[in-house]
Amino acid sequence: MSSKRVVVTGLGVTSPVGGDVSSTWDALVNGRSGVRALTEDWAEQLPVKIAARVAVEPTEVLERVKARRLDRSAQLAMVAAMEAWADSGLADAAEGTIDHDRLGVAFASGIGGVQTLLDNYDVLREKGPRRVSPLAVPMLMANASAANISLYVGARAAVNTPISACASGNEAISLAVDQIRLGRADIVVAGGTEAAIHPLPMAAFAQMMALSKNDGDPTTVSRPWDTARDGFVLGEGAGCLVLESEEHALARGARIYATVLGAGITADSHDIAQPDPAGRGGARAIVRALHEADVSPGDIAHINAHATSTPQGDIAEGLMIHATLGSHAGDVVVTSTKSMTGHLLGGAGALEAVATVLALHHRVVPPTINLDDLDPQVELDIATKPRDLPLGDIAALNNSFGFGGANVAVVFGSH
Repeated sequence: MSSKRVVVTGLGVTSPVGGDVSSTWDALVNGRSGVRALTEDWAEQLPVKIAARVAVEPTEVLERVKARRLDRSAQLAMVAAMEAWADSGLADAAEGTIDHDRLGVAFASGIGGVQTLLDNYDVLREKGPRRVSPLAVPMLMANASAANISLYVGARAAVNTPISACASGNEAISLAVDQIRLGRADIVVAGGTEAAIHPLPMAAFAQMMALSKNDGDPTTVSRPWDTARDGFVLGEGAGCLVLESEEHALARGARIYATVLGAGITADSHDIAQPDPAGRGGARAIVRALHEADVSPGDIAHINAHATSTPQGDIAEGLMIHATLGSHAGDVVVTSTKSMTGHLLGGAGALEAVATVLALHHRVVPPTINLDDLDPQVELDIATKPRDLPLGDIAALNNSFGFGGANVAVVFGSH
């Protein structure tokens, strides 16, 4: 693999706490939760009646005709990608700046167009096969978001859709970096999306005891590392990063937010849903990421943790951090932005990658909210209020772990 440096030149977000990067970052730094009570009639029959919907409906951003041809997950992906593309300056780039044969997309989802699938099944049962939408397949297919983004930007290099449950968004970033380093692309639009706030996914997650059933104030339910945590809150949204070779970015005078230094991908081979309680698979992913990034544990100043607010997962991640960073583990400022956004499943890693990049760019770590009583098994320096990061060259780690034992760690560096 070549030694090409990969940089971040554009960011885009639609999240439960904001409709774009600026509003999302402001909410995260100021500790505002996006978890709310569901108002739909169907929520009354569910054991869990809260979720973290996006703050701004995608139909308020997209053209009506375009929105109607996309599943909600792809709508969210398009909103984030459009912002990232504009933010990178490539939307208005001079002719000849972009070689579209060397422009790729790597955009993930854990589930894909589940709402289209389930809604059309209801139509089939109630009204018959002739009433099923002719757009159902291109809307429900897992690669719909990546495909539609590629049409929007004119990408003619590889267009990929990693599907690794809750590690998917981070895996898309890793795949994008590989495409650039291998010389297959100069620019890759990377990220992840999810829109699974629907009766069936919510009932299924609740039945497997994954969701919190806390019926208190919704904004206090997602509480990573707290002794009162009892499961995650389902969120929706998308995060997007425009990645470029540093050479290409500098040649066009692009603003650079950060550098993607390396990534590590492993599997637990332990259980279909539960993490290895010792965190061995995740630890190997972090070690591989540090090795590829050519950084030492002491170079890591910040970790945006996967920490979903589940009893086992939060402890396992703490063990991973100690196993990989050793004596430096206590020097790293750790946070979980899921305490505010809920868990975006396949979109989580991408949204948290954007937060990690912004933490390096602005030199401030968003807090973890709702951490009232730290689990004594978790010995980490967790930010419960905004924390400054040091100046100079530093690195940050973004962790994602998913059902099936998928583990992805990505190291970003300041620029």
